Amino acid sequence: MAEDDEPPDPEESVREAVERSRSGAPAVGRVVRDRFSSDEVFQRIVAAADEEITAGSRELYFSGLAAGFAITITFLLYASLTASTGGDRILSALLYPLGFIYIIIGGYQLYTENTLPPVALTLERLASIPALLRNWVVVLAGNFTGGLLGAMALAWGGVLGEDATLAAASLAQKGIEASQGELFAKAAFAGLIVAGVVWVEYGARDTISRVVVIYLAFLAIPLGGLFHVVVSFTEMVFLVLTADLSVVVGLTEFVLPVLAGNTLGGILLVTVVNYFQTTEHRLESARFEGADRQLSLTEWVFGGLAGRSYVPLIDTAKAHAGHGSGSERIVVPISNPRTERTLVELACTIGEGKAPAVIEFVHVVHLPDAEAAGFRGKRKDRIVEESNELLDGVREVADAYEVDYETSTIVTHRSMEEIFDTAEQENADLVLMAWEENGIWGSGRTRRPLSELTSTLPCDFVVLADRGLHTERVLVPTTGNAHSDLSAEIASALQEVAGFEVTLLHVVEGRSDAAAGRTFLESWAAKHDLADAELIVDESGDVERAIEDAASDCGVLLMGATEGGLLTRIGHDTLHLDILTDVDCSVLLAERAIGRGFFKRLFGRDRSTERVTSIAERRRSE
Repeated sequence: MAEDDEPPDPEESVREAVERSRSGAPAVGRVVRDRFSSDEVFQRIVAAADEEITAGSRELYFSGLAAGFAITITFLLYASLTASTGGDRILSALLYPLGFIYIIIGGYQLYTENTLPPVALTLERLASIPALLRNWVVVLAGNFTGGLLGAMALAWGGVLGEDATLAAASLAQKGIEASQGELFAKAAFAGLIVAGVVWVEYGARDTISRVVVIYLAFLAIPLGGLFHVVVSFTEMVFLVLTADLSVVVGLTEFVLPVLAGNTLGGILLVTVVNYFQTTEHRLESARFEGADRQLSLTEWVFGGLAGRSYVPLIDTAKAHAGHGSGSERIVVPISNPRTERTLVELACTIGEGKAPAVIEFVHVVHLPDAEAAGFRGKRKDRIVEESNELLDGVREVADAYEVDYETSTIVTHRSMEEIFDTAEQENADLVLMAWEENGIWGSGRTRRPLSELTSTLPCDFVVLADRGLHTERVLVPTTGNAHSDLSAEIASALQEVAGFEVTLLHVVEGRSDAAAGRTFLESWAAKHDLADAELIVDESGDVERAIEDAASDCGVLLMGATEGGLLTRIGHDTLHLDILTDVDCSVLLAERAIGRGFFKRLFGRDRSTERVTSIAERRRSE
């Protein structure tokens, strides 16, 4: 059949029939056809919310600071026109919206304009309430800082003339003199207008339409005698600097009522109403498989304190409530399944040694921030399909071992933080990952600093620096701490499953301590079922030199973390142990999870009472 003879698309024919009136004239015009549906608007808002809720505190704060300072433009022009027009209500307000146009078109973060997108994501239980509050607090702090700097520039910089200064003080005084109830009610209407602008703005297709909507909407604030919290804060600070207003009075009797009104108006009157007027398919159209990936109620309320605080773009894994008594779960994040075969083999070896165990191989696909907002549809399917093909190689390796395993894919632009969330969600006992300069460590931002993420580990961590296996010998330096205990468990698994020979090293200060050192090492080896290991007591007192010498004929160096921690120092590139670069063998760095906070004990397993059973203890119990 020729291309011109193809049958018409039935769906297209139906649409054309619906859109044509009985007289034959088009039933819809060009403007209507160009309009987004409410579901499409919601989808665009969720994409924007995804970007906002995962933004770092620093960028949110400084974006908010720029927005707060831009509000100075609104206050400056409002006061100047009030003075020059003799207080004419309409003429003095004509340039009031300019600061808001500057903020919204420029993409800066304004508290009231920022309420709708993150709330939509939180209502879907894709972001937690703490994540939402954190977003608000950081943006509001930036707005207030910018407003403070702007008010100082107006009060002390000689920008305003004498008449304009008096007009500015008069405008601010009106808010101070209003009752708190009046402030709250008028601020609620202002919140409705601002949050409504966000919804309408995402329904616009061009910049001119957005500018017109923003201008008309914000012009209603001065004409209606309404109050916006960032403008009110700037006015309050200006009055404090130029008059005798107390900061406490200005905050409690002016700014806080306006803040409460703006928040309530933005959330209840617009966000919730617009949210519930979208269809039941809004979640599926906005977030892929989102209904299956929503936060639990405890995660939604407590965020990262009880597990995850945010749902990634794609996560094909299934949540696991627990493994049963004696069973362990090992999570293995992989950035490139083609090149991380050693990591897969090591995970399977450890899994056999810790049987019964389940290994979860997680392919972490890093998606840049700029691409995340528009990520959906066929592209999502293609990435998952390609990831699944790459994971075939992982499955091929794992099939050679007697171990249960699963594979999954996570697409995210918060790679490192997503690993911690996955460990919490999967109720993992151990995370085993590769140390690559351009791998997971270096890709993706986190909402929280890495030091905060690693302050209380969700489980034990082992990091592999793969340099190949020259010999089947393992060197384990030990000081007897908890991290060394984890190293011993890994060494025992390598010995039992792969037949590796194990050498234990303990360094003492001089010959006088040698006998005590050997006694300690023999006791420690027996405790960890390594009694047949070769024991070396080095009397030099030089730990790094002793490790380097002993590792010369080893294939793996297995070291426990130092007091300064492991993961934070790796992530910040501050782990400067010369031995890591001086040895030629592969290096395994182990860090045991020590201590868990109140919420971890309340909503998750307490590792202080449910410590991973060592292989030696398991054998004795059997």
